[in-house]
Amino acid sequence: MARPYSSEMAKLAETFTWAKTADIGPLRLALRTAGLSPLRAIGSGGSLTAAHMLASLHQHFTGRLASVATPLEAAEEPLESGVATWLLSAGGGNIDIMAAAKALILREPRQLGVLCGRADSPLADLCRNHSFVDLLLYPPPAGKDGFLATNSLLGFSALLNRAYATEFGADADWDEAIDRLQMLLPESAPAVQVWREATVPLWPRTTTVVLYGPSTRVGAIDLESKFTEAALGNLQLADYRNFAHGRHHWFAKRAETSAVLAFVTDADRALAERTLALIPTEVPQARIDLSGGHSATALSSLLAALRITEWAGIARGIDPGRPGVPEFGRKLYNLPLPRSHRGASRPRLSPREAAAISRKAGVAPSRLAAMGELDRWRDALGAFRARLHEARFAAVVLDYDGTIVDTRHRFEPASPEMIAELARLATAGARIAVATGRGGSVRRDLQSRLPSSLWSQILVGYYNGAEVAPLVDDSAPDRATTVCAALRPLADALRRQPELAQCARQEDRPFQITLEAVRVMPESRLWDLAQQVILMTGVSDVSVTRSSHSIDIVAAGVSKLNVIEHLRKDIGDGPILTIGDRGRWPGNDYALLREPFSLGVDELSVDPATCWHLGEPGQRGPAVTLDYLSMLEPHDGYLQFGKEALQ
Repeated sequence: MARPYSSEMAKLAETFTWAKTADIGPLRLALRTAGLSPLRAIGSGGSLTAAHMLASLHQHFTGRLASVATPLEAAEEPLESGVATWLLSAGGGNIDIMAAAKALILREPRQLGVLCGRADSPLADLCRNHSFVDLLLYPPPAGKDGFLATNSLLGFSALLNRAYATEFGADADWDEAIDRLQMLLPESAPAVQVWREATVPLWPRTTTVVLYGPSTRVGAIDLESKFTEAALGNLQLADYRNFAHGRHHWFAKRAETSAVLAFVTDADRALAERTLALIPTEVPQARIDLSGGHSATALSSLLAALRITEWAGIARGIDPGRPGVPEFGRKLYNLPLPRSHRGASRPRLSPREAAAISRKAGVAPSRLAAMGELDRWRDALGAFRARLHEARFAAVVLDYDGTIVDTRHRFEPASPEMIAELARLATAGARIAVATGRGGSVRRDLQSRLPSSLWSQILVGYYNGAEVAPLVDDSAPDRATTVCAALRPLADALRRQPELAQCARQEDRPFQITLEAVRVMPESRLWDLAQQVILMTGVSDVSVTRSSHSIDIVAAGVSKLNVIEHLRKDIGDGPILTIGDRGRWPGNDYALLREPFSLGVDELSVDPATCWHLGEPGQRGPAVTLDYLSMLEPHDGYLQFGKEALQ
C-alpha cells in the first residue's frame, strides 16, 4: 500500500546525508568514461526527472551534447554506438526499463551505464550477465518510494551532482550545494516558509504556468510529472524566453483561471523580473527564489518541486503519495513495449552470426540485406569460421588489458574463471602467450594466480613486444626508466609540451614511451598532441598505438608480433590463434589481429578476412575471451574449436 506523501518527505534529510557520504568511486569512474562522448539519459516516471538531471549535468560539466529519452524511444530509435547511454531506475523492475535495457545491451554501445536503486532487481540481474555494462547500485536508505518518486530522486540527483563536481574539478560547486540544501531541508526553514506563503494564491486557479531558467529546468519538469501523476492540476512549462514565443497568449484568453510559478536564480534574475512585470496583474504570481551556482540551484529547484507538490495536495485535498490507482491504470502500466522490427530481415542468421556481421560491417544485417550487401558479409563470415574450425592451433596469443582483464579493473588480477581456462589449456600442452603494453605488473598478477608448474610454458611479451620472456623469468622485464637513444629526444620533447605536462602521465621504458591521461580527455586529443610532438621533433622511426587506457610510442622493431616470432622458434609454422580487444587501427592489437586466425572481443578492423568478434550478442571484453577459450578442445598438444562452436 502506498505511504502518505508526508512520510516520504520526512526522510529527505536522511537521504541527502547518505548522498553526501556514499562511496561514489564507481560512479565517478563511469562518468569519467561518459565524459568522453555525448550522452543519452533514459528513464520513466520519476526516474525521467533524474535522467534530465543527468543530461543537464553532463552538458554543464563536459560541454558535450546530452539528451533525454523514455524507454520506448530508446528501444526503437537508432543511435550511434559511440554515444554513452545511461538507464536510471529506482526499482529496476518495471516492464519499460527492462525492455529498453535488453534492446540496448544487444546494440553494445561504447558505454552502457545503469544507475539502479535495488541490488536484487531484475534490471541488476540482467546487467550482471553482461559484464561490459557499468552497473551502479545505490539503494537509498529510505527504501522504496511510495506512489511518487521522492527520496530515490533526490538521492540519485545529489549523487550525480556530487560525482560530476568532484570528477570534473568543481568541488566548490558541491560544497555550495551542500550549504544551500542544508538550509532548505527542514520544513520549518525560513526560506521554505516564504515559498509556501508565496504559493497560496496559486491553488484556487486550475492552470499553473511554470517559468524557469537553464539550471532550474529539472525542478519544473518534476513539478509537471508529479502534478500529472497525482492529478493535482494542469501545468504548463516554459523557459523565460520560450514563454515569449507565443506561450504568453494563454493569459490573453484564460487569465482568470491561471497562475504563474517562477523559479528565479541569480543567473536569470534580471530576465525573470522583467518577464514577470509584463504578465497581467490579475494573474497570481509565486516566486521561488534560489541562490548559488548550477548544482545548488538545480538541487534546490528539485527540493522546491517536492515541497510544492505536498502543499498543492493539501490545498486540493489529494495525498500525492496515495492518490489511488484505477484498474485501467494498472493494466496500462503492465502493457509491454512493441516488439522491435529492427532485426526482422536476417534470413538464415543465428543471433551470434547477426551480431558478428553487425559489429564487423558497422551496419545492421537488415540494412545490409536492403542494400544487397548481406550475402557478401555472410560469405566472409562463413569462410573465416570454416578456417577456424579446420585449424589445429599450437598456441594462443592474447592481449591482456581489455582481453584477459576488464580495463575498468585492470589493476586487479584475472578472474578465477579466466585463470582456470588458461591453466586448462596449458596443462593440455598448448602454448599460451600474453602480449601486453604493460610491464612487470602482468607477470606478478599471472604468477599470483597460475600454478608455478605452468610458468615455464607461458610466454609474455612486455611493453608491446619490446621484451619477450617466459613467465617464470623474474628478471623480466627490464626495469630501467631511461629510454633508448632513438627515443630520448622524443621523450624530452613530450615532457616539455605544456598541455601534456598538465593532463598526462608519462612513463619511459627502454623501448617504449607511455602517455596516460590523468583527467577526462578524449583519446583523440591525447593522440593529436603526441603526433604533433613527433612531427615537430622529426622523429620518424617510431610506431604509435592506442590501448584502452593509454597511448604507446615504441621504437622501430617493437611489435606484439615479436611474441609470435618467439613462439615460431618452438612450434614452427603451425596456426596460432590471436585474441585482442583493439583490432581497429591505430589500436595496439592491430598488428596482432591482422594474423589469419584472429578473434576480436571489442574493436575490429575492417578486413573481412580476419579479426571477427564472434561472441554472444550483448557481450564484449573478457567475457568473450572466456567464451572463446572454453570452446577450445585439446587434442595431442593442439587446440581446436568443436564443430558446434561459434555458431
